[in-house]
Amino acid sequence: MSMSEPASLRKSKAFILFWFTRVLSASGFQILSVALAWQVYSRSHQVLDLGLIGLAQFAPRLLFMLSAGDAADRYDRGRIVAISQLVQALTALALAWVATQAQLGREWIFLLAVILGTARTFEMPALQALLPGLVPSALLPSALATSSSGMQAATIISPALGGFLYVLGASSVYGISAALYLLALWLIMQIPAALPRAISTEARLPALLAGIRYIRSKPELLGAISLDLFAVLLGGATALLPVYAQDILLTGPVGLGALRSAPAVGALGMSVWLAWYPPQRRVGKLMFAAVALFGIATMVFGISRSFPLSILALVILGASDMISVVIRSSLVQLETPDEMRGRVSAVNALFIGASNQLGEFESGLTAAAFGTVPSVIMGGAGTLLVAGIWIKKFPALAKRDRLYKR
Repeated sequence: MSMSEPASLRKSKAFILFWFTRVLSASGFQILSVALAWQVYSRSHQVLDLGLIGLAQFAPRLLFMLSAGDAADRYDRGRIVAISQLVQALTALALAWVATQAQLGREWIFLLAVILGTARTFEMPALQALLPGLVPSALLPSALATSSSGMQAATIISPALGGFLYVLGASSVYGISAALYLLALWLIMQIPAALPRAISTEARLPALLAGIRYIRSKPELLGAISLDLFAVLLGGATALLPVYAQDILLTGPVGLGALRSAPAVGALGMSVWLAWYPPQRRVGKLMFAAVALFGIATMVFGISRSFPLSILALVILGASDMISVVIRSSLVQLETPDEMRGRVSAVNALFIGASNQLGEFESGLTAAAFGTVPSVIMGGAGTLLVAGIWIKKFPALAKRDRLYKR
């Protein structure tokens, strides 16, 4: 891009590149995730292994979260994203090789899942911190919803495609995933490194902890981020979808792809709606209502033996989660100064990772102990309980009226 172009035009082009980068990266990860889950479960038939895959991806986030956030505030965020996507592409190729080596144990898959989780640990805060520099603050909620709509569209198509292509072998799925990551890498490299932003100059150790201190000083941020953590940690059932597809709904890998796509269908529809009609008033109450609906939909999915009903429950689950995601993400970005967005986004990414990857481990653990269906039902009930407790614990968040303070 020419630096002689008007700043508004440069930012518009940069946002388009960002949008396509996120879509391609999400597609690569979703396709890879379908193959990874099915490959592990088909090898061992141990439901706990599905949880261990989530734990393997979460552990690096716990270890490197502070460093990832500090890096996003000290160095060029686009280049961090590019390096992370290169590592993920190479990991996908390594998984393709492992899939052809029947003599290799599942430990190799867990090791590569750790590498994948490490790359995503550095990618997420850098990506999240990039967006506010590309749009005016007043348009950020709509931009977040627009960005999410593209990602969710990819999440609809990619798992179904991954499940279909798995018939040809896991290597085919991993190869396509690697190609998508490499294309995303090329696009993110087109965003100028010189987009103006503040750069952190704090000493290294205080800087590492600054994101945690900042969130603790803002009860509304702490409440919103922790609500997502505990609600999805308890209510997430996606780790158990291979069990439902193979043993309960009897749909096979193609059905697994459809089940993984269903939450994204709901999320896409809701994100398109929110892009045109972003939340304006009573955003706190809206977020809590969405979390409660997420819990109810999880319970319905847990008890369902009907494939259409299960799909519908997952669609509603995805739509309600998107409402919470847009409100929480908007609050995090709008309430955080630019020079701290990397570190605050890293803490937010840790909470997201805990709710997703650690939630997968929790789901696998409880399913192994109590059974798959009871585990999902208890998780949905736990989400409802968390929503009720958080309303009392964070009254300012529940009473929050607007996202953007004029």
